Amino acid sequence: MCSKESIASIRGAGPLILDGGLATELEAQGFGLQGDPLWSSRLLHTNPQAIQDAHYRFLDSGADVVSTATYQASIKGFMEHLDMSLESAQELMKSGVHLAQEAVQQFVTSNNDTERGRPLVAGCVGAYGAFLLDGSEYSGGYAEAMSIEELKAWHRPQISCLVSAGADLVAMETIPSVKEAEALLELLREFPSCKAWLSFSCKDGRSLCDGSPFLEAVRLAQRCSQLVAVGVNCCSPLLIQPLLDTVSPLRSPDQPWVVYPNSGEEWDRLSGWNASGSKVSSIAELSQEWLKQGATMIGGCCRVGPTHITELRKRLLIK
Repeated sequence: MCSKESIASIRGAGPLILDGGLATELEAQGFGLQGDPLWSSRLLHTNPQAIQDAHYRFLDSGADVVSTATYQASIKGFMEHLDMSLESAQELMKSGVHLAQEAVQQFVTSNNDTERGRPLVAGCVGAYGAFLLDGSEYSGGYAEAMSIEELKAWHRPQISCLVSAGADLVAMETIPSVKEAEALLELLREFPSCKAWLSFSCKDGRSLCDGSPFLEAVRLAQRCSQLVAVGVNCCSPLLIQPLLDTVSPLRSPDQPWVVYPNSGEEWDRLSGWNASGSKVSSIAELSQEWLKQGATMIGGCCRVGPTHITELRKRLLIK
């Protein structure tokens, strides 16, 4: 597991560049993922090389961190949809970390840029709503009917596998409710050597998807010493500045902001992405303002590919 000091040594005086949408890049290579209950994590089973290659393309484009193909993965999901034993499902979950590690090693071996530190592997943990396949990770409504202990019990097998596989840190992302965030932060204590970031799913410039104030959620997160950053992902890039404005009183060098919005296009469960919204280039265009607001981990989510990460790195003047 990495430390806050090791993250600082990689980014130096600048921000740490995250990757973009892994599923977006896989779909660009011709893989049909929409509607699949396992989404991109199915390829851990059917085409692991495609995942490793996608990680490599993001590293080659300038990413300092690659996130594993486990956002919508779960031990239960693997057992149900791939007819696997518990042990096989656990090994498949761990393989997400191993593939990312192999891509990092391949990149380090072939790259002559001695100024860049060794990239990190973030073990990706999505909201429970992602397993439900009903878009509820963008509402958080399920949390009302679940206890903290039930949410912890759901996330524990995934986090345990990612940590034991050697992920540098855990990315707990697209979290739509304060209750689920509280459960994840409690669960993190069971893995005391584990570092993580916590990234929320927000519906506007002030609130999480469940309606809770972003300020309240960040205040809760800052109580956890294991977090290296807290922030927001998979929202419009136009929401990042107002969201960071609301938490400016909580800005701390010990726990900076992590932001990785989507392209700004709108998603509809029936028709897919609507390209009439703001375009991916706005991430690079707006990133300098986010940097001024205290974001030190910046990347992209859905519909953000390697070329956009290259543009982001150039815009932030990182060699």
